[in-house]
Amino acid sequence: MDRIGLDTRISRKESFLLANDGLYLGRLSLNTSTPDSISNNENIYGSHFSSISFKNRYSIYGSPSSSLSPYNPNTLTPPVIYLRGEKIGCLSKNVNLTNRVDPDVLNDWMISQRLFD
Repeated sequence: MDRIGLDTRISRKESFLLANDGLYLGRLSLNTSTPDSISNNENIYGSHFSSISFKNRYSIYGSPSSSLSPYNPNTLTPPVIYLRGEKIGCLSKNVNLTNRVDPDVLNDWMISQRLFD
């Protein structure tokens, strides 16, 4: 994501995932109708078949062997979580990282954060 796009999302207080290589990975929202929501299984961010979805276990953003994937238990470069415009941690299976959310409980975490929009 370019700096302007990132700054815009931050200024709008959006909640989203950002890959460590700068690629926008989708809005953190439980709303399945939101076009860029990771909960919308029919868009590029929520699909299990999209090359840029962390839900696709065969993509560089979802493969357990990729350094950019939250499912790699050893990665030091998982996706970054922005909550209401603030960088608050990462999405990762790596138990050694601080301020992490396990990708397998992301929906529960989004419920706890009231990310329904």
